[in-house]
Amino acid sequence: MQYNTLGITDLKVSRLCLGCMTFGEPDRGNHAWTLPEESSRLIIKHAIDNGINFFDTANSYSDGSSEEIVGRALKDFARREEVVLATKVYYPVGDLPQGLSRGQIMRSIDDSLRRLGTDYVDLLQIHRWDYDTPIEETLEALNDVVKSGKARYIGASSMHSKQFAQALALQHQHGWARFVTMQDHYNLIYREEELDMLPLCYEQGVAVIPWSPLARGKLTRPWGDTTARSVSDEVGKTLYEESEETRQNDAVIAERLANVAADRNASRAQIALAWLLSKPGIAAPIIGVSREHQLDDLLGVVDITLKPEEIAELETPYQPHKVAGFK
Repeated sequence: MQYNTLGITDLKVSRLCLGCMTFGEPDRGNHAWTLPEESSRLIIKHAIDNGINFFDTANSYSDGSSEEIVGRALKDFARREEVVLATKVYYPVGDLPQGLSRGQIMRSIDDSLRRLGTDYVDLLQIHRWDYDTPIEETLEALNDVVKSGKARYIGASSMHSKQFAQALALQHQHGWARFVTMQDHYNLIYREEELDMLPLCYEQGVAVIPWSPLARGKLTRPWGDTTARSVSDEVGKTLYEESEETRQNDAVIAERLANVAADRNASRAQIALAWLLSKPGIAAPIIGVSREHQLDDLLGVVDITLKPEEIAELETPYQPHKVAGFK
């Protein structure tokens, strides 16, 4: 495994972040495909044994059970100071409503720490932009969470670049804790973040930790093939519901991805991740797996460096997509 510094922080993170939405009791929350605790623990331990130290969950995943499972596993398999633990706040969980008011943030961080079994998280992220709460209220509350020691750093996810720029400016103006990461929707068939968000992050020294780097699995298998999860994935359908022209272009990208992978004797997933890791400012793509062999495959990406001509081959067919992933 390779490691780098997470933006302007003092956190050393693995080049791959294990996304923990896969882990959670199937009868809790909205995802019946999640792994129960015993199966989740096997993958978490396998990740730690192979050098992954960066774990990303959220208070709302599987109605809080993702945090519970991850917290117990990390306590059993690693020392707290050895891992970088990230969670999120915004979506409803239990009787906590959706939003980023001061009250919601303060209660959410306490609930998350209890479920995770820790005194602090390394990174607390706002999951989405809250249009019903003044951003100043949200930012001041996040600052107080950092001052209290309950979160070392704060980050954001999936918003318009103008909103992110506004938040960063307010944090600077008031001397509040600054967003150090942006978790955004970015992969070979969705590159709209390259227009404004990524240049802003590079300019501001904000580390980028992309979610859905494999396009909900679409980039890991022959184009058009489906799985039981993809058929029931309502969120994924909204992310990649495009025009016929865009779908055709995406299919060309997927074909070229398969060709590069074959030439490299690598998997499609490895090449898709290698493309992301070739981009400046990308700290650690967030990967999700449900089997140990899937994780083993993805770990191989750290040994792959794409040539400029391979990157051009993958990028050339891209056509603009409608903005997706902000809800």
